[in-house]
Amino acid sequence: MPELRKDPVLGRWIIIAKERGKRPTDFIISEPASKGGFCPLCPGNEKTTPPEVLGYGGPGRLPNTPGWTLRVVPNKYPALVIEGDVNKEGEGLYDKMNGIGAHEVIIETPNHEEFFTQLPFARMQDVFLAFRDRLVDLSRDERFKYVMLFKNHGRAAGASLEHSHSQLVALPILPRMIVSELAGSLSYYKYKERCVYCDIIRQENKEQSRLVCENEHFIVITPWAPRSPFEMWLLPKQHASSYITQTHDQFQALTRIFGEAMSRLEACIPNVPYNFVLHGAPLRSDPLRHYHWHFEIMPKLTNIAGFEWGSGFYINPTPPEDAARYLREVSLT
Repeated sequence: MPELRKDPVLGRWIIIAKERGKRPTDFIISEPASKGGFCPLCPGNEKTTPPEVLGYGGPGRLPNTPGWTLRVVPNKYPALVIEGDVNKEGEGLYDKMNGIGAHEVIIETPNHEEFFTQLPFARMQDVFLAFRDRLVDLSRDERFKYVMLFKNHGRAAGASLEHSHSQLVALPILPRMIVSELAGSLSYYKYKERCVYCDIIRQENKEQSRLVCENEHFIVITPWAPRSPFEMWLLPKQHASSYITQTHDQFQALTRIFGEAMSRLEACIPNVPYNFVLHGAPLRSDPLRHYHWHFEIMPKLTNIAGFEWGSGFYINPTPPEDAARYLREVSLT
């Protein structure tokens, strides 16, 4: 029989369609064909992008020249622009403001053929360190309230360029999802005087049925009420509301566990398109006892159609317990 499951943070209901019972082999995804042609993100084409705001590379390398291992550049076609003032105003009952923000592209590798999951350990860690460095820098701008960091991999997940990259958008307002998470976790904390995410970690460690993998600092689970088949959450075991507070050892552990989780996902479902999103406290926020930063990794395996748009419910044909078991048991050799 299908189940309705309630997300313990957001109160969002998910339909787990158990009778459909989709296995990894039911999601057959053909290998994407390369479009070829000119790539503005490749080495030698630095002048075709806006000037970089961050670059990692060998000693003596000059900005906007080859020899880099990672670059961060403003998006050439930004969703929001960095120049100007917010200027909030109303038109009758409608509110509006200027589209002030920042939209940047993190170019994760100079190799056009190299995917994020194929990066050597040190260069994958550089991606997570670049996330931190850009969060720290953008938090100095008082106009920005939040920075959304995310990756789209594969055309089905919204990637418009083949070259491996992730993105960030700095916003002058808090996204509705983060507002809902903050409100839901605060409500839980007021009632139980505990962080809901810490309680999730404790329960998942005890039950093991939705545990994918873990190390000394992090745990990866399939959440109780997942929107997507094989959705995973990656959470720090030690409570922290801000991503930028992680230590060197924790960034190393984050890189190891993220790499393992993605390797397991791709071993289960080759060529899987996916999104991942960093969820954290608002910029310049004091440490929050009720909120817990984390990554949410969402494979793009189902379509959002009329029922989902109209109801706000998601239908997931793979129970998270089954997904976690497939992810744990898959061979990585």
